[in-house]
Amino acid sequence: MAGIVGYGAYIPRQRITVEEIAKVWGADAPSYKRGLQLREKSVPAPDQDVISMSVEAARNALRRARIDPAEIGCIYIGSESHPYAVKPSGTTVAEALGATPEIHCADYEFACKAGSEGMFVSFGLVRAGLVKYGLGIGADTSQGAPGDALEYSAAAGAAAFLFGAEKVVAEVEETYSFMTDTPDFWRREHEHYPKHGGRFTGEPAYFKHTLGCARGLMERAGVEPGDLTYAVFHQPNGKFPVRAGRKLGFTKEQMEPGLLSPRLGNTYSGASPIGLTAVLDVAKPGDRILMVSYGSGAGSDGFIYRVTDLIEEVRDLAPRTTHYLDGNKVYLDYGTYAKYRKKIRK
Repeated sequence: MAGIVGYGAYIPRQRITVEEIAKVWGADAPSYKRGLQLREKSVPAPDQDVISMSVEAARNALRRARIDPAEIGCIYIGSESHPYAVKPSGTTVAEALGATPEIHCADYEFACKAGSEGMFVSFGLVRAGLVKYGLGIGADTSQGAPGDALEYSAAAGAAAFLFGAEKVVAEVEETYSFMTDTPDFWRREHEHYPKHGGRFTGEPAYFKHTLGCARGLMERAGVEPGDLTYAVFHQPNGKFPVRAGRKLGFTKEQMEPGLLSPRLGNTYSGASPIGLTAVLDVAKPGDRILMVSYGSGAGSDGFIYRVTDLIEEVRDLAPRTTHYLDGNKVYLDYGTYAKYRKKIRK
């Protein structure tokens, strides 16, 4: 058995509403709320970045795993917004956790599925017996150009997963990946904001890869939607994951616990991983969870997890995801948000 032995999330407490952004650009807030199925998004403070949020999420995962950080054999951080173009994020996170120096480290990029890449490789190294514990993190402080549709959804957050072969709380039953060269979203070197292909980002990008990965995963595992308790998909908005789930045959009840985007926005590399943490917060022993990420460019990673009896012992050793999602929120006006996100440039 190999799988998740500890998990954790972190979400900044600052928020900005769809209405506040729309007011500045003279846009119709109700149409954006209906179209994107979003109410607000998280905003990192000036002293928060991928590294600091990764540390917080990883510390929560360590609390639940109850292991010595020195036993972690690898750490992989997936993000679109690493603070440095050359210096890795992982070395700083590993140092803060007390996991150095005997550890393998790498930063990953693949748009919004960079986080699931780190999870896949961490699990694979544990499964192969090359490391005792592997840490995979998805984190982002994503940006959207002022006035662009992405500005309403580009949010911040992190999720961390420790994989091991002992005291597993969610066993990995099956994995599957699906990828093609579909350039629906990109950002070149030295550009501040990403560009996107408008409706092209839905079909043939998001839905082709999300549905292709989910179907391939379920076929490989020999299961149907009714055999699974929960389903978590990448959340660029509140509408896409629900539509994908319904096309596959999942019910609203199966998707609801992991659907965080209306209150969180799109955390990019952390979107489906944070959704998975929220599901693990409520799952019962024996529950089976399907998780499918999506990254523009384009591809999806899929996992099927089976929750074990140990989930009841570790769940409340760290704050639940809803603690960060709904607790002690601070709402910003657009001017403060623009200052925090350095949108005013010379």
